[in-house]
Amino acid sequence: MNSESQYYDKKSLRCITGRTADWNEIAKDCVALANAKGGRLAIGIEDQEDQPPAAQRVETVLVDRVRKRLRELTVNVEAHPELVMAPNGGMFIDVLLPRATSVASTSDGRYFIRIGDESRPVLGEEILRLANERASLPWETMAAQMVPRERADAAKLVAFVSQIQASDRVKKSVKDKTADELLDHYQLAAGPALTNLGVLCLGQRNDRARLGTAPVVQAIKYDERGAKVNKWVWDDFDLSPMELVDRIWLDVPEFRETYELPDGLQRSLVSMFDEEVIRELLVNALVHRPYTQRGDIFLNFHPDRLEVVNPGLLPLGVTPSNILHRTVRRNEHLARVFHDLNFMEREGSGFDRIFEVLLAHGRALPLLVEGPDSVHVTIQRRILKPEVIGLMAKANDSFKLTQRERICLGILALGDGLTALGLATQLELPGVDALKPWLGRLLEVGLVKAQGRTKGTRYYVPPEVLGQLRFEASTTLARIEPHRLRELLLEDLRRYPGSAIGASHTRIGKEIPLSQVKRKLEQMEAEGAIRHERNYRWRRYWLVE
Repeated sequence: MNSESQYYDKKSLRCITGRTADWNEIAKDCVALANAKGGRLAIGIEDQEDQPPAAQRVETVLVDRVRKRLRELTVNVEAHPELVMAPNGGMFIDVLLPRATSVASTSDGRYFIRIGDESRPVLGEEILRLANERASLPWETMAAQMVPRERADAAKLVAFVSQIQASDRVKKSVKDKTADELLDHYQLAAGPALTNLGVLCLGQRNDRARLGTAPVVQAIKYDERGAKVNKWVWDDFDLSPMELVDRIWLDVPEFRETYELPDGLQRSLVSMFDEEVIRELLVNALVHRPYTQRGDIFLNFHPDRLEVVNPGLLPLGVTPSNILHRTVRRNEHLARVFHDLNFMEREGSGFDRIFEVLLAHGRALPLLVEGPDSVHVTIQRRILKPEVIGLMAKANDSFKLTQRERICLGILALGDGLTALGLATQLELPGVDALKPWLGRLLEVGLVKAQGRTKGTRYYVPPEVLGQLRFEASTTLARIEPHRLRELLLEDLRRYPGSAIGASHTRIGKEIPLSQVKRKLEQMEAEGAIRHERNYRWRRYWLVE
């Protein structure tokens, strides 16, 4: 059995029997699941258990009662209850709930939707949003243009098949499929035609343009007075969403801007924008946008910040104050493609990773604002505390912190400490009781200290910790001359052809900043000295003979 999730809920048998019967609660959860992506409701399993009691027996008449009562208490809910025997011999009722074809509600006019492991009420204007968004959910699998699957772009299809076969996230049975079978497996085709998703990812340029909502991206640079000084546009519909991520990163010179940071007696070059953060922002903008709504994606470069503007609102149930903890995939099949191609983590929005990387580099948390018909994400260029960079790197190396611990440590290190309530607010938690897994071992190992009690407890990073782990190069390798770094990399690739950047970085010296190694490899490739195959975590380098 599974824990409660977006697609699965558990209820005690007491909810449908005797004086404790609560059919309205059962109806609520069924409506919520049907309004989301569908799922299953296990009646007869307690919340903290994976199986029913071993001695539990359920009469067949109770299954018929569940079917009848759900018909009476819900609207547009198709429920299929079935009597099941668990591995331990206990019995329970498994209710299969397909996604509703139109908005579902209880018979007394209440609306709910499943967000994470909760059934959340839908109120007021959200009901209209629910109705409107439901029309966008099947957009991926529609084949309105009836583009023959044979008209898929041959080069894009070959590249897609190659990337799937090289991915570590795909089962062998999927890798063994033919190109035609992969189109069906990933919902890129339905019968003789490409679906909207297939046209978007693998279609010809003209067919992609006729979709009407294929993404157009504009990058605009502003000066201190707010005047436009440069602009880049990707509006020819020649690229798939996956290709757009790579092209935008490579085409915009602002992403390669650096500035000097004091490093002992020397100065170190630091990138204005971290590649992983930018790619996460682009992937989120492309995967989670509503493809039934027109509107361009904007990258607005200001002297002190980058603002990413995506058309459409956040998915229903996700807000700027809970984005760290809510997972709603608006475009399920596109997210699956991006996940299997190693562009994103399918189980999350990627914002937790953005938080982690920004904090590790001493930068402020991203600012997320939901406008009337768009979502704005702003990240700052400036490093607030250079010493936090050394703290985060060395603390993680010494104690192997979890992602939650790293985020929590970064938030506390950037400020002068926070109360328990303030820290819970920063982490978008419902209360101070939820802080424990985020603080983890930070108090135990001395990276964080606490003063006070209960909600008034103040958590902070001791000054001596920041002083001991200040951002300083530990050896002269961190200030290595460019020509020495080049020779080290050439010799490493001569001995270990086909190396990943992480492996080369480890062998030539971890004291050298990884960003410096990345820039040198890019420069050497531009000069024709080396070449690479594949991208992201699968990128490998060879010497050019």
